[in-house]
Amino acid sequence: MGIHDIEQASLLSSQNRFAWLNENFEKFFLVAGLLCIILCITFQTIYRYLVTSVFGSVGAAVWTEELSRYIFIWISYLALSVAIRKRSSIRVDILYDSLPSRWQQASWIMVDICFLTLTLTICWTGWAQIEHLLKFPQYTTALGIPYIIPYLVLPLSFGLMSIRLLQDIFAHCRACGVKDSLFAAACASLLALPVVLTDYIEPLPVLFGYFAVLCALGVPIAISLGLSTLATVLCADTLPIEYLAQTCFTSIDNFPIMAIPFFIATGVFMGAGGLSQRLLSLADEMLGGLYGGMALATVATCMFFGAISGSGPATVAAIGSLTIPAMIERGYDKFFSGALVAAAGSIGVMIPPSNPFVVYGVSAQVSIGDLFIGGIVPGVLTGFVLMAYSFFYSRARNWRGTGRHRSAATVANAAWEAKWALMVPVIVLGGIYGGLMTPTEAAAVAAFYGLIAGLLIYRELNWRSLYVCCTEACETSAVIIVLMAMATLFGNIMTIEDVPGTVASAILNFTNSKIAVLLLINVLLLIVGVFMEALAAIVILTPILLPVVTGVGVSPLHFGIIMVVNLSIGFLTPPVGVNLFVASGISHSKIEDIAHAVLPMISLMIFILLLITYVPEVPLILLGGK
Repeated sequence: MGIHDIEQASLLSSQNRFAWLNENFEKFFLVAGLLCIILCITFQTIYRYLVTSVFGSVGAAVWTEELSRYIFIWISYLALSVAIRKRSSIRVDILYDSLPSRWQQASWIMVDICFLTLTLTICWTGWAQIEHLLKFPQYTTALGIPYIIPYLVLPLSFGLMSIRLLQDIFAHCRACGVKDSLFAAACASLLALPVVLTDYIEPLPVLFGYFAVLCALGVPIAISLGLSTLATVLCADTLPIEYLAQTCFTSIDNFPIMAIPFFIATGVFMGAGGLSQRLLSLADEMLGGLYGGMALATVATCMFFGAISGSGPATVAAIGSLTIPAMIERGYDKFFSGALVAAAGSIGVMIPPSNPFVVYGVSAQVSIGDLFIGGIVPGVLTGFVLMAYSFFYSRARNWRGTGRHRSAATVANAAWEAKWALMVPVIVLGGIYGGLMTPTEAAAVAAFYGLIAGLLIYRELNWRSLYVCCTEACETSAVIIVLMAMATLFGNIMTIEDVPGTVASAILNFTNSKIAVLLLINVLLLIVGVFMEALAAIVILTPILLPVVTGVGVSPLHFGIIMVVNLSIGFLTPPVGVNLFVASGISHSKIEDIAHAVLPMISLMIFILLLITYVPEVPLILLGGK
């Protein structure tokens, strides 16, 4: 090999190393950070009950919570850089889907420019926070470290996001060509004209006008919330611009919110660690011999897995990848199979733990533990009606269960194989309702348990897959966390302008009938659920609708249950029905075919919704009707 060849090989090797580092830079921090906060909160829980019981009162390990909160903020914003590269965002795709492929590609340039505007603004205002802290140093309560350390996340992470967005813009420009790229940039510039050319515009038209336009153009909902708030601040001088960066930090410096990445991590760890297969085997042993046995087992498994993951799409992906091919192999219609898993997956956001309940609890200041209890009965009822529908639908088509021998011994054996998986709901619910742990602590302990079960007990989780699982959990939770941060900005403007009070007065002046108000809100939420993802709808609509329902005597707890059950139906309705999309991919079916097959199941879920809306004793029965 000559000198030239050696130099060429060295150059290629350097380029490969740079490409690998460019792809994985944030992921190292995400994996280390997530594992660190899981261990910290687990240690805090064990310390409080074991160490103090043995050695007496030796003080609480308060530093673990503070350290975990700050690491959580860092990994949430760093994970958004990964989400940018994968385009893992919650957005409205109606207009985007109707465009030809050429303009779809160009539209990403416009979206990225809008996103870049927000990240650069927060990076700049975040650095202003750092300069203030350098001039007037402050220190954290437990660790005693300078606040400048946690606040550095703002300029560094949003600066990194800006770099990732610029990389994405350049890549799209190369793909689109100069003409289409300039057109996309011009469209993005047009959006800024009202802000640039006017001295003052009333805040509400700017806030809601920009939000509607940006969402329609396909800008992620979280970024649409942030940009519409930024435009309102610039046009109406509602708040100082430095407020944006400060709120991005303080809004998620919140211990209860940390339950979201922990619950997501639990589901990911247990799914990759062999949980899904063992739960399905147990459900098949219990129900597989009946008409539609595999369908019944599918619903039951989704209910079990929903008590671990707290996510509808995660439930569909984990269970559907096993059950849909198995149902098709046994003669079930593939459209029915996909539709059933999609519908059963929505139970994952009702049965605790539930990420939407965590988001609503934080937004409405309602006990997350009470919301979890309130979701049990609606989730179980939904599971039962879907199982009843599956049984009669299968019997009409003579879809029988498998004829192999089943007995109490085989069921007991399957239960024994799944025993470690079945312990997760016991840990979470038992810890919360036994008064041993907060929901966040229970989520961290469950994630730690899932980690140990996958690595050491089931041994289907290895270190390489753990790296992937941690990255996936951080990325998924970051999309939710950033949405909540931007919704706080948006909501504060609404509060200043008294939007919730105005909406409440308008509705209550129209009718003060509790039945009519709840019917109107249910219809509104069903419509919103068609076009908007559940978590986004919760953070945006909760502050608006909560004063309305409390005005007619509905408790915030009951309304939270109504809202989550209602929006869970949105997982099944295109164009934002994510459960349908996941099930469609697994079953290799057209989305319209599965959407048609799921209609009877949606009707049954609406019946359950009306039942829990107008008979509050049903969802609140486990809470003593409070």
